[in-house]
Parts: sequence; C-alpha cells; structure tokens
Amino acid sequence: MLDAVLGRLARQQDPNVLIGFDKADDAGVYKLSGDLALVQTVDFFTPIVDDAYTFGQIAAVNSLSDVYAMGGRPLSALALVCFPEKGDVAVLEQVLAGGLSKMMEAGCTIIGGHSIRDEELKFGYAVTGLVHPGRVLANAGARAGDRLLLTKALGTGVISTAIKKDQAAPEWVAAATASMTTLNRVAAEALAHFEVHALTDITGFGLIGHAREMALASSVSLRLDAARVPLLPGALECARAGFIPGGLKANREFAECLVSYEGAVPEDVKNLLFDPQTAGGLLIAVAAKDAAALGKALREAGVTPAEIGEVLPPGKPVIRVAG
Repeated sequence: MLDAVLGRLARQQDPNVLIGFDKADDAGVYKLSGDLALVQTVDFFTPIVDDAYTFGQIAAVNSLSDVYAMGGRPLSALALVCFPEKGDVAVLEQVLAGGLSKMMEAGCTIIGGHSIRDEELKFGYAVTGLVHPGRVLANAGARAGDRLLLTKALGTGVISTAIKKDQAAPEWVAAATASMTTLNRVAAEALAHFEVHALTDITGFGLIGHAREMALASSVSLRLDAARVPLLPGALECARAGFIPGGLKANREFAECLVSYEGAVPEDVKNLLFDPQTAGGLLIAVAAKDAAALGKALREAGVTPAEIGEVLPPGKPVIRVAG
C-alpha cells in the first residue's frame, strides 16, 4: 500500500541524495562532502517479547540494523515512544534501559526523542550514521556469479506469534531472543576486506521479499537452496502449528509471483522464506572468489553464516528456490 502511495508523490531533485525512498533500500544516504555521507533510518514497533528490557534491546538492534546494511557506522539516535497514559512507568524505564544498553554497545549516542500517549506501547529509534560516499553498500550491485551469504537464521516472526499465544517452548524463545538482541555490527565490519557487491538486512519483508529487492535493483536473478537456509530452533514447529503472522501472508501474496520452486520444497519451509524478521541478519552478495574467505572471517568473528545460493544473469523467474 505504501509503495503505491509513494509512487504517486512528486520527486524532489537533490544531487546530494545518493539513495532515497524510491530505491527500496534499507536506509537513505545523503552526501555531505566528497568523503562523508549521512545514513538515516527509522523503525519502531509493538512488543514481541514479554520482558520490557529485552524488548528495548530488540527495538534498538532492529533500528541500528539498516545503518549496518548500508555499510555505515551508527552515530546518533532519537528515541520514539508511544506509551499508555496509565501505563506503569517502571515498564517504560526498563524499555528505555534495554535500548540504551544496545546503543552503547553500538557506540551510538541517544541525543533525544519524542513521546506521545497511545493505548499500545510502541518503541524504536531514528538513527543517523556515517559512511564514505564511495563505500555505500546498497541492495543494488549484485553480479552474476556472486554467492549469497546469510548471517542469521530465520523464524523470529512465527516464534513471536507463538509467544503471543503462549505456545512457544522456552528454548525457542531463548534462541529467537539471542538472535534478535545480536547486533549486525560484527558481521558488517567483517565485510570491509572482501569484494562485496550488494548488501541488505532481512527484516519485515522476509528473506524472499528482501532478496526480491536485491534482484530487481541489481537487474539479476537469484537461486536459493532451501535446504541450506538456516532456521531457528522451533521455527518449523511453529510454522507447522499454524503460528503464521499476518505479515508473512502479506509477504507471500506480494512476492511469490516472482518465485518458482524446483524440486520438493515443503510448504512449511516456503512459509519461513517469507517470514517477517525482527532484527534479522545480513544478506550478502559477495564475489565467488571471496565467498569462502568471508565465511571464515565471519565465523572467526563469532558470526555463523550460511551460503544459501547464488546470483544468476537476469531472467525469469526472478527467484528460483531449489528443494
């Protein structure tokens, strides 16, 4: 819906805008000088876990992720808070403290924010980062022959839905929480020494949705190996039990028209490929010659990457999913 609305708005003309909203990228990039540009993004949402401190951490990690996905370094943040008029202030304090802990870990300074009264708690940040204009990693630029690496397992959407229904096993909650509270900072920093052609993070549109954006922006097609896509503990069980978030259904309705399935891909796995992620991992298109070395560097840095496919020349379908 938003995509359709934005398409009808007038376009501003500013040569310093290197990446704007018309590019369907992770964040905006604005050139300040020949060697400095701003990366700007904003994200906030309702609680997806019961613990207020952990929710604040997840919201911060999710908000910071888009800066890392552009190759940038987070610099400052503004908090966005919607809180019930009669809500427990102690809960709000814990949310803010959790967010602050991750902002401090990222070296990002909170310099203010804005709050309003709302019947439902919502929280997040507008984040500003810095990047060299010549080193921006956009979702465009993937080349035929590149390998696709994913740095986090999928499944936070279906597990979060199970949590809301009080049907998630403790070990599933623990694994999903650990993933959602892990910054993409280490993974992003590891990319500097390798030939990375395109980068995006996997968030609300799911793996297929963000892979679609990369493919279309780069004028290529992609092949994904469903069996190699990492899944969080409990993700398959949640999908099989029908804990399907509305965003997953919307993602599948929107993007599946560009997908073909080759071989036996289980229906539950198909669903998880469209599962909306919170604070998901990075999808990296790296030159084939560097794929193994990058994977090793990520593992040495404490990240567990999976090589899940490759970039193909342009063609139809845009995304092929092998069973």
